[in-house]
Amino acid sequence: MSEIRTRIAPSPTGDPHVGTAYIALFNMAFARKMGGKFILRIEDTDQTRSTPESEKMILDALRWLGLDWAEGPDVGGEYGPYRQSERGDIYTEYAKELVQKGHAFYAFETAEELDQMRNEQRENGLQPKYDGRALNLSDAEVQAKLDAGVPYVIRMKIPEEGICRVQDMLRGEIEIDWAQVDMQVLLKADGMPTYHLANVVDDHLMKITHVIRGEEWINSAPKHILLYQYFGWDMPTLCHMPLLRNPDKSKLSKRKNPTSILYYQRMGYLAEAVVNYLGRMGWSMPDEREKFSLDDMIEHFDIQRVSLGGPVFDVEKLSWLNGLWIREDLNPQAFAQKFQEWALNPEYLMQILPLITPRIEKFSDVADVAGFFLKGHLDIHASSFDGLKLEDETLRKALQFATWKLESLSKWEKDEIFNAMKSLAQTMEIKPKDFFAPLFVAIAGTTSSVSVFDSMAILGPDISRARLRAAVNAVGSPSKKEGKRWEKEFQAL
Repeated sequence: MSEIRTRIAPSPTGDPHVGTAYIALFNMAFARKMGGKFILRIEDTDQTRSTPESEKMILDALRWLGLDWAEGPDVGGEYGPYRQSERGDIYTEYAKELVQKGHAFYAFETAEELDQMRNEQRENGLQPKYDGRALNLSDAEVQAKLDAGVPYVIRMKIPEEGICRVQDMLRGEIEIDWAQVDMQVLLKADGMPTYHLANVVDDHLMKITHVIRGEEWINSAPKHILLYQYFGWDMPTLCHMPLLRNPDKSKLSKRKNPTSILYYQRMGYLAEAVVNYLGRMGWSMPDEREKFSLDDMIEHFDIQRVSLGGPVFDVEKLSWLNGLWIREDLNPQAFAQKFQEWALNPEYLMQILPLITPRIEKFSDVADVAGFFLKGHLDIHASSFDGLKLEDETLRKALQFATWKLESLSKWEKDEIFNAMKSLAQTMEIKPKDFFAPLFVAIAGTTSSVSVFDSMAILGPDISRARLRAAVNAVGSPSKKEGKRWEKEFQAL
């Protein structure tokens, strides 16, 4: 039997998501239990959104959780490079091989032509997908366009009828009609591969034996199966894990729960407790105990114990479990060490000190000036906003609109945050000074604080957004009807 090899392939386009850690944990546990290797690969083919800073945060977060990898971009390995952006020539070669074999084709439609195609399909009650028009081009027409430098993508061919049968470790056989499957783009116009080509090629070349991923990829499985068949490669075993859910059973999202691993690290959760909680997401120990270590999980791991019901990620339950770890596993010396590492983190302190030093005269002033940097949620009430210049209705709307604006902010930096808030204030016809005041209260608990935009940049997106959501609730979140009206107003800004 060949060595078991699993992988996680996150995209470095933001903070490390708890969903990434969840899938990484189960990949690692399965590989270690089977005596195999767990691999980290960086999927950074989206060059407009991928950043080295995000990649570093992902690596740091997974390491903090103790989810170590045998091969990866930082440690190397036999099958590197492990960043997809460094493997471009490999994907181009394989995409063109599929064209030569007759399994893929060049397509030359513009974005406008594709939009028109999909709009017409929607108007006719059809599923929007590529209609195959480039397949009608003759070889001579295709070559003429290539010679003329017309931009192109490479798409894969899909059977017009029949059923694809997907074998899944947890779900058995899944049937998907080929008519539902699009002629997927494999190589984009900029020469970069899509997820589908890159991951199939990489999984094969890196000898991945088991692809353990979220259930959102089930509908893409037929494309991947077909690519393995087109290349003549052995198919890895597929396992689609249930998605994490909010307590209301909706898909886990940052609008309802903090989703960044960094948030839980900065809030003072123990890595052991977070891993323990993620391990309980749809899986249980044979003796059903709730508290267990990573080593315990690996020792007793059986992937068939995964339940397909949507596991609920409940922050209150995580907090309870974290408290259990603190009380049962940390003696005073261990507690002091962990607390010191968290509260006196040198990197974090060096960001805070330049802001607070001008405001203090003695060390005992630090708690009053910088205390909000070390807290999770602040004790905010409607009365906390008394004395501000905004009327109640405007205040409620300003805080809600600010929250929505910051939820869509892709680059979390001081200048980006400031510009977004200033622009929103001007659009809402509110003086920036009056608009910023409730943000100070939401983030720091007072208007007499260090710069709110510096503070938000240091606290990070999840803690900042969580505090703004708490402020919205404190002043009165919109009713369902009101919320719909506000969303329309916000989108029209």
